[in-house]
Amino acid sequence: MARAEKLTIADICDDLGISRSTFYDWRQKGRAPKCMRLPNGNLLVRRAEYDRWLTSLEDVA
Repeated sequence: MARAEKLTIADICDDLGISRSTFYDWRQKGRAPKCMRLPNGNLLVRRAEYDRWLTSLEDVA
């Protein structure tokens, strides 16, 4: 099965094991991956952006 090119907020929360409120708190503080807002108000995140964001969080120590 191919990986989805766009992820929902629920997908991201499930993957990270966080609540939606935590994701929206991160988003408000500018700490979440970049999102696309659809005309219906839903948010999506490109898979490439999510992967880039995760990589940026890696501890290099």
